[in-house]
Amino acid sequence: MNRDRVEGVWKQFSGKVREQWCRLAGDAPGMEAARHDQRAGWNQEGRGISKEAAARQLKDFQVRNRDWDLTNR
Repeated sequence: MNRDRVEGVWKQFSGKVREQWCRLAGDAPGMEAARHDQRAGWNQEGRGISKEAAARQLKDFQVRNRDWDLTNR
């Protein structure tokens, strides 16, 4: 496992903890930010790429799919 994959796992973990904290506090924008971190971590872990490249790919995906609503899951 290379360093980028380990950082991806850590980003997923910290995003999950932040999501739970925001859920307890009732902070909806914070929950969305935490989910964004989790998605970036999944991408970084799965591909073994740097966090900058993972963030860029996630941003490109979100721009291409602006109308995709993830809140109804």
